[in-house]
Amino acid sequence: MKFHLTNPVPIAAAKAGFSQSSGYRLIADSRLPSQKKVPRSRRRPDPLAGIWEAEIIPMLKAGAGLRAVAIFDEMRRRHPELADGVRRTLERRIRQWRAVHGADQEVIFRQVHEPGVQGLSDFTEMNDLGITIAGQPLDHRLYHFRLVYSGFEHAHVVLGGESFVALAEGLQGALWTLGGAPKEHRTDSLSAAFKNLDEAAKEDQTRRYEALCDHYGMTPTRNNRGVAHENGSVESSHGHLEKAIKDALLLLGTTDFTDLASYRRFIAEIVSRRNARNGKRIAIERTALRPLPADRTTDYEEALVTVTSSGGFTLKKVFYTVPSRLIGHRLRAHLYDDRLELFIGGSPLMTLPRGRPKPDGGHGHVIDYHHVIHSLKRKPMALLDLVYRDQLFPRQVYARTFEFLLSRLEARPACKIMVGLLALAHDKACEAELADLLAIDLDQGQVPDLAVLSTLFGPSDGAVPNATVVVVTPLASYEELGTVQAPQSSTDAMGAPL
Repeated sequence: MKFHLTNPVPIAAAKAGFSQSSGYRLIADSRLPSQKKVPRSRRRPDPLAGIWEAEIIPMLKAGAGLRAVAIFDEMRRRHPELADGVRRTLERRIRQWRAVHGADQEVIFRQVHEPGVQGLSDFTEMNDLGITIAGQPLDHRLYHFRLVYSGFEHAHVVLGGESFVALAEGLQGALWTLGGAPKEHRTDSLSAAFKNLDEAAKEDQTRRYEALCDHYGMTPTRNNRGVAHENGSVESSHGHLEKAIKDALLLLGTTDFTDLASYRRFIAEIVSRRNARNGKRIAIERTALRPLPADRTTDYEEALVTVTSSGGFTLKKVFYTVPSRLIGHRLRAHLYDDRLELFIGGSPLMTLPRGRPKPDGGHGHVIDYHHVIHSLKRKPMALLDLVYRDQLFPRQVYARTFEFLLSRLEARPACKIMVGLLALAHDKACEAELADLLAIDLDQGQVPDLAVLSTLFGPSDGAVPNATVVVVTPLASYEELGTVQAPQSSTDAMGAPL
């Protein structure tokens, strides 16, 4: 076309490298080939003709959240002649219609984050990992704290639900690990912590949470209810942390840990490696954090309990045994997420593992057979229908032994032998060794011989020793001790006495 400005068509075509006929064709129609394409027309009948305008669009207008698959099922019910392959066509056309005529969607506004401003807390379920402690499934979740600017993370294994105690313990652990506190602390409304609480309890929890934040100089904020993306900086990190834990478990080759402490160390090591990647940003944010107070604040619930004649007390639908000498005493209990600390007056008394009610709402039990065995020896038949019988046995092999005894013996001798075995484990401190011998008897299908086992682990404390023969020394021997013989005199070579 440039050459044609000064040359006739044959010469311009030759200079451009075209044939003469192509030159005349371009002069007649200068549009590009892509501009000459005719819009593609339908090659087959529309399968939604007759129902799209009349039936489907009214459904879309009436129900904004109606799924395409539900509309397709309804159309199939009304029009059985529709083929299965129409579903994809319907879904595509509904998507296109909503893009043009649909309702406005919520817009997420990305924020600029400054160091030292905001920290987030949330809980995440971990039961799908199949973690076990010494072979027993661990029902738990993780408290997860994260700084928005630097990505600093802290995770704490929580055995109970999303309670204030778990939040306080996990948050303070994060802040003291970090060495400072952000200006603002955000949670997801603490809805799980307030669930099933009356108004007075909710207000008490709110006051405690505000007091916790005030102790560290943080401003407490909460998400709008049901708006998860407002806590997105920690919500999205949940998935990344869980994937990292899954990968570490695969590399470890097992999901079983010897005790809870070893599992917590495992989680702490993973979180520490993730924090190392953001070391420079964390160092920058540390300089902008508020200094910590001199001491931590309360991260437990406090309750007063009375030890009953049952040898224990009930707290939050869980029965705990304590030494029977405490019957009638009133104790002060500090409830942590994983333990119970008892005080008599102001003096520390003992620490018990914290129990949980049963999933069906029934009472739970935390039983130590050492606390009740002295009374059970006097009333062995009480074992048969004991409310917490299953929790009384210190190891699974003891429970299996009692089931075996009941299958082979009458109830009375079975209870007597079983109580004798528990008393033997208590008196001789041989719980593990006795469990190994009981396992052998179970494998061989024989009833444990209490007398033989008692002899094996030594005589009882009240056994009378065999007669001892005492050889009496003659009195004349003592008289010889009193005889003093004068030494004989002697002289040296010069005659001088020595």
